[in-house]
Amino acid sequence: MNINLGVFQETVPLIRLAKGSFIFDMQDARTGEQLVYWEHDNQITLDAGILAARLFRNSLDPNPAQNNGLTMLAIGTGATGNILNPDAPQDTQRALNTEIARKAFASSQFRNGSGIAVAYPTNVVDFTTTYGEAEAVGPLCEMAVMCSFSLNPLVLNPIPAIVSGAFYDPTFDITGYDVLANYLTFGVVTKPSSAILTITWRLTF
Repeated sequence: MNINLGVFQETVPLIRLAKGSFIFDMQDARTGEQLVYWEHDNQITLDAGILAARLFRNSLDPNPAQNNGLTMLAIGTGATGNILNPDAPQDTQRALNTEIARKAFASSQFRNGSGIAVAYPTNVVDFTTTYGEAEAVGPLCEMAVMCSFSLNPLVLNPIPAIVSGAFYDPTFDITGYDVLANYLTFGVVTKPSSAILTITWRLTF
């Protein structure tokens, strides 16, 4: 860390110290049989840092009447590369390539250092979303947690691809857009209409 002209500056950005991981659990809706289960670390995005700074500055921005933190989990079919072994996620990703569904979190839960659910704020929080039988059906291979500009899951406001990926532009004004806090690609998992999919994202600071 540096001290310069009385201004405290953190050498390593706070968001770079954060860790995110997904728990993917798909079960047969009728029998409860577990069809797919895995846990995987994900890529915290550069935009997560912008989102964090915005929240520290003013949690009412940009929508005073709603939650401006993390609100939804989106899932898609557009990971690049081999469908069984797609390209690694990049921290410059700003939107899903082919989003097919998004949904608000069913729950958010603080946990202590041992992973036990607690009723007080900690530096570990789980965000859980469940997709029912008719939801998110298809060959899934990418997902992300986001701060959606609209709380209506049918209203999409993705950041344009022209300022994403290799063309990431940190000066682009993200106000009015969905902001990805993380991104993950994975070998294709086909969700049938007879399955229930529960995804939990654990964020640790």
